[in-house]
Amino acid sequence: MTQITLTINGETKTIEAPPMKRLLDLIREDLHLTGTKEGCGEGECGSCSVLMNGELVNSCLVPALQANGARICTIEGISTKGRLHPIQQCFLERGGAQCGICTPGMILATHHLLEKYPQPTLLQIQEGLAGNLCRCTGYTRIFDAVQQAILKTQQPTNN
Repeated sequence: MTQITLTINGETKTIEAPPMKRLLDLIREDLHLTGTKEGCGEGECGSCSVLMNGELVNSCLVPALQANGARICTIEGISTKGRLHPIQQCFLERGGAQCGICTPGMILATHHLLEKYPQPTLLQIQEGLAGNLCRCTGYTRIFDAVQQAILKTQQPTNN
């Protein structure tokens, strides 16, 4: 067992875990943040995507020890004060979420994409989400949700 300290969704946590335990399992089992999903377990589907130090990673491929000292953002970490993030709201409104397995990864991939390219082209959207597989939507609704999110994230919010 190794002591692992990380900042997850803005909170610093210290956990005792085997160093080679998957970050995915650490998040779901030890931190009880079950929004991050396991699809393939092989880094192919993107369902387990999280932001680690600002980069999109497949948490099923990251050993827990590698996350020591890292900043992690899961799907739970992008909403604020119990309110959906505009990207989450757009996925809901446009039907970009169906069975829900790929949705957290798609939303975090979209978040990452819009951080890099606030006004992405359709090609950039397709490339930005290429590491995330969906078997339900055929991607049209997902792309529609991302395009709506571009508009929503550009608007000032009233808090």
